[in-house]
Amino acid sequence: MACQYTRIMAKITRKSQSTGKPSAAKRAKKSPKRAATKPAKKPKPWTPAEVREAFSRFRKANPEPKGELEHLNPYTLLVAVVLSAQATDAGVNKATRALFAVADTPQKMLALGEDKVRDYIRTIGLYRNKAKNVIALSKKLIADFGGQVPKTRTEIESLPGAGRKTANVVLNMAFGERTMAVDTHVFRVANRTGLAPGKTPLEVELGLERVIPPEFMLHAHHWLILHGRYTCLARKPRCEVCLINDLCRWPEKTV
Repeated sequence: MACQYTRIMAKITRKSQSTGKPSAAKRAKKSPKRAATKPAKKPKPWTPAEVREAFSRFRKANPEPKGELEHLNPYTLLVAVVLSAQATDAGVNKATRALFAVADTPQKMLALGEDKVRDYIRTIGLYRNKAKNVIALSKKLIADFGGQVPKTRTEIESLPGAGRKTANVVLNMAFGERTMAVDTHVFRVANRTGLAPGKTPLEVELGLERVIPPEFMLHAHHWLILHGRYTCLARKPRCEVCLINDLCRWPEKTV
């Protein structure tokens, strides 16, 4: 009898386990909680008419915008842009005024030597590595390009210390190419306004090139840089004086 009773109870137990409700832990595993908040909606893209209006306003306010890096020729512009990485234009200008007075060609820079170049640019961040790059790019210019700054992006990017942004600035300012140099200011303005959102500088660059009409491209990167530097500030944008505040898609704008 005891043995038969044991078999009956075991059968009842198995049946209850197979038909019973799952534990709280299992229910939680099967039914994960829904997200508390919905993902933010992407801002409505700018229309071609809005983009044209924005750059028409920039052009009217500043018909001939200029870069703020001081230079004497394409070579000194190249050096100044290389030195400006992680530094302000004002800080670079303060150092290069004296440097370019004595070395405005690759040949003169090599004659000056790395140690003296380092002394001239000591007030600029990462000056030791930048001095090495200035000497190295000067050597390469002489060896590979006859002492002249090349006129293609690929060739400029082959120079020590020069990346895509450097190439775009030089091509635009020295040779009049319609390039879009994306620095921190341009990157911020393009994303904040919704003009050309992107996760990387290259993505923003290509986005801006797609939406900006060709007639504005020569000066477009200067207008955007100046707008980011003096109006669309990183921490406290001056929306009240912004030329394009009615077109801007930023949800936190103050006007």
